[in-house]
Amino acid sequence: MKNFARLDRLPPYVFATVNELKMQERRAGKDIIDLGMGNPDLATPDHIVDKLIEAVKKPHNHRYSASMGIKKLRMAISDWYKRRFDVDINPDTEAIATIGAKEGLAHLMLVTVGPGDVVFAPSPSYPIHPFSAIIAGADVRSIPVGPDEDFFENLVEATKQTWPKPKVLVISFPQNPTTEVVELEFFERIVDFAKEHDILVIHDFAYADLAFDGYKPPSFLQAKGAKDVGVEFFSLSKSYSMAGWRCGFCVGNPETIFALKRIKSYLDYGIFQPIQIASIIALNEDQSCVGEINNIYMERRDALITGLNRIGWEVPSPKATMFVWAKIPDQYTHMGSVEFSKLLIREAGVAVSPGLGFGEYGDDHVRFALIENQMRTNQAIRGLRKVL
Repeated sequence: MKNFARLDRLPPYVFATVNELKMQERRAGKDIIDLGMGNPDLATPDHIVDKLIEAVKKPHNHRYSASMGIKKLRMAISDWYKRRFDVDINPDTEAIATIGAKEGLAHLMLVTVGPGDVVFAPSPSYPIHPFSAIIAGADVRSIPVGPDEDFFENLVEATKQTWPKPKVLVISFPQNPTTEVVELEFFERIVDFAKEHDILVIHDFAYADLAFDGYKPPSFLQAKGAKDVGVEFFSLSKSYSMAGWRCGFCVGNPETIFALKRIKSYLDYGIFQPIQIASIIALNEDQSCVGEINNIYMERRDALITGLNRIGWEVPSPKATMFVWAKIPDQYTHMGSVEFSKLLIREAGVAVSPGLGFGEYGDDHVRFALIENQMRTNQAIRGLRKVL
């Protein structure tokens, strides 16, 4: 058999064992309520879909597109940042369209680091954040993040203890899976830290619009000097419920944007042009759909949190994201997140994501995704009550 060197550095896929059990139970005829994978279930708003249909009927849109995104999309990205955050983005040098944030981040890491380089990434974290660096051949140092952690102090301490010095810092707030949020002051400290230590900052801003109770997530680029040290990724997946469309973008530091543009020119021909055209409509036109989508997630959050607390599983209510990060009840902590997740599938008929899948510091938690309606959520609570 061939030796696939890059795959050898990747650990076993933690979610696979839980997913396999879920499918076994379903094949046996059991109704499993899946609150595991964060796959948005809401339909893409009609006006975006209508524009896609119109654009896809035009043959000239069937050709290869530009790997960095068509000019009008990059202009829409720039306008969106100005309206939302009062941040000026040059559409020619500081913005690039990506095939979702995940693709863009992985390719940026590939062009930024290599063997011997060190990347700082939070733990627990969305898997592409550390593993994009590992696939690129770099070494990853995990920085603990969560409700009982001071991420910035952990970052400072890790920097003192690491050699060679880190080349890249990956962050994401609001954070998946822990739902941790920050204020603009935090990003200002990150900018100063990055300048002092000559570190490139990559901020994944996937949950910019999913925020509740009056909280408004700041953009990393709002911090003074942020474009000197880093870039920010955004995806239309959550805000506009366009997960399967695979459209996102990266904005910020011109040299970094150029590097991503250069490597993408070798690797892809960009997003299918009708999707880019529909994305322009999403960013430029009526934004009421964003608020409606956000309200649905808030209602689901409230239903899940209320239900969990009612059955004795005390879980704090998150201010943002489409997830709930729940500490495993004390009597089950010894099982670890994978075995506990398997217990919930077998005994409660509820699938969740084991915290270990997001990093070594997540094994005492599980993640719920807010991807079921309130009726199904209440059904999940009844199943969980049987176990707890």
